[in-house]
Amino acid sequence: MPFSAPSVRGIAPGSALVTFGLFAFVVIAWSLNWVVMKLAVQEVRPLWAVAIRTALAALVLFPALLATKQLRRPPRADLPVLLTISLFHMTAFAAFMTAGLALVPAGRAIVLGYTTPLWVAPAAFLFLGERISTRQTAGLVVGLAGLLLLFGPASLDWGNGQALLGEGLLLVAALCWSVSIVYTRVHRWVATPLQLMPWQCLLAAVVLTTLAYLIEGAPPNPGRVSTPALLALSYNGVIGTALGFWAMTVVGRRVPAATASLGVLATPVLGIGLSTVILREAFDPILVLAAAIILAGIALGTIGQGRVAPRLR
Repeated sequence: MPFSAPSVRGIAPGSALVTFGLFAFVVIAWSLNWVVMKLAVQEVRPLWAVAIRTALAALVLFPALLATKQLRRPPRADLPVLLTISLFHMTAFAAFMTAGLALVPAGRAIVLGYTTPLWVAPAAFLFLGERISTRQTAGLVVGLAGLLLLFGPASLDWGNGQALLGEGLLLVAALCWSVSIVYTRVHRWVATPLQLMPWQCLLAAVVLTTLAYLIEGAPPNPGRVSTPALLALSYNGVIGTALGFWAMTVVGRRVPAATASLGVLATPVLGIGLSTVILREAFDPILVLAAAIILAGIALGTIGQGRVAPRLR
């Protein structure tokens, strides 16, 4: 019997296949993002790595949107959200995440990075006055239980200062991303998120490059960086960031927000597997269990929420 793709929100089967294909691309691309960035930061200092990645994404997005006649100057009303996403997500999250990734195995890093949704509901309560539902509270409790398992003595050596610093940086990164998510929930968009993204990447690239010069010194000499590291940075900028965001934008317009958010939770699961296979990281059953509990908490808090859920990468 031939395969027939189900429709998605009234989309024809052929379009549904394209949607599922793009969704699969997003999950794979974002899973590999963490693995290849781990390879890159072994040779390129963290701030320079993320600055180069972000600049490459801008170099791809500007001509792509120009060619599709979607490039426009950011409307004045969208400047607050442009600044918030650029500074808290593309700059702060990316910088802290990359610095933490240099100190922590990729498998643990991706799980800690994906704790971001756990902090969104408390942040929305504090800053927006949103009520935390019973389901969100249960999801937060379950997620924190998984996080405690991840930081338990059976999983983390508390005498390893480098590991503690790396995991602390990753949690700070997740908190920074939650600030960006909370603000975007209340912003009244004029331009589309895709139309603003090249400008966000440009601003973030300028800020990150300045910070890299001030903190890490001169940029890396391309002649002293191996081909795998250069390919890793190129992948992160072009595929993982620019094309990944475009694909997720298309998917987000075609499937319900809860479906998109829950589907993207496959990213850390695949990321753990890829880090084990590609980076030869030791299989850690406690990490897998903690990740499952954290993701269960995120899923519990996401299901049934009518507002747009955060898009993770």
